[in-house]
Order: sequence, then C-alpha cells, then structure tokens
Amino acid sequence: MMIVWIILGAIGGLIALVLIIAAFSKKDFAVERTITVNKPLPETYDFLTSLKKQNQWSKWTQLDPNMKLTFIGEDKTVGFISKWESPHKQVGEGEQEIKKLIPNQRIENELRFLKPMKSIANAYFTVAAEGDEHTRVAWGFTSKTPWPFNAFMLFFNMENAIGKDFQEGLENMKRMIEAE
Repeated sequence: MMIVWIILGAIGGLIALVLIIAAFSKKDFAVERTITVNKPLPETYDFLTSLKKQNQWSKWTQLDPNMKLTFIGEDKTVGFISKWESPHKQVGEGEQEIKKLIPNQRIENELRFLKPMKSIANAYFTVAAEGDEHTRVAWGFTSKTPWPFNAFMLFFNMENAIGKDFQEGLENMKRMIEAE
C-alpha cells in the first residue's frame, strides 16, 4: 500500500511542477520570415491580398493538394474567408479571414484552427519597396498557447517548426509571382 501512495505522490508532484512551470512560462509566440521579390510594390501587394492565390503557394496546401476548399465573400476584401478541410494531420481543418488591408503596406488575417486542435492566430504580410522593381515581403504569425499547455513550449521551438514552412511558402510565392 505504501508503494501506491509513493506513486500517487510522485504523479501529483509532477503535475504540480508542470503547473508551476506553466505559470511562469511565456504564452505568446511569434514567427516571421522575409524575402525580396522581383516585382514592383503595387503588384506584389495585390498578389498577396488574394487568399485564393495563397492556397496555390502555401506549404500546407501542398501537403494535401486534395483538401476541400470553400470560399465565402469576395477575395481580396476585408471579410473574405477561405475554409479548408483535410484528413492530413498537419493540415487539419480551419479557416482564414482577411481582417485588415492597408494598401501597399500591410495585410492582416485571422486564422481559426478547428482540427486537430482549436486555436486562433494572427497572420500578416508587410510589404516595402526596394527600388522601383523589387519588394521586400515579410510574412508573420503570432499566437498564444493557453495555460498550462504553454509549459510544453519550453521543449518545442515554434520558430524552428513553423519558420521553415513560412520560408518554403515565401519561396513558392516568389517563384509564382515572378512567373506572372
């Protein structure tokens, strides 16, 4: 019987330790990658406002080219929603909505992930002219990890996990926009 109490005490202590670590761990995280494209700023901005086009160059769309896509509203306008459904565990189910457009400067989207795990994140693009024929594009993502799950962020590097996917997506976007 003493062994059972020792095991229960150890499990309880481990749970308490995780909860204490979570109380003092960061909940917010951000990832951003940049690339320069060989297109003028207005053309680049117009290209990036299209969620339909983003589905053509996104890393996650390429993971499951057969995912079900649904669109609500008018693309390139605030309120437009792109929904996706996929059995692929890295793609899952969710939707992206255009929330704010600042012409030739910034695009803000809200991502609502439904499966495999519910969460909300904010994504953005910023664009800046580099001369007349080049545009610097930054693609970023911010989110929060709820308590106590934020304790696991000590062992999982979002910068490494998502950053390489953002970089691959930007390289796909660069090839696509420069081919137009």
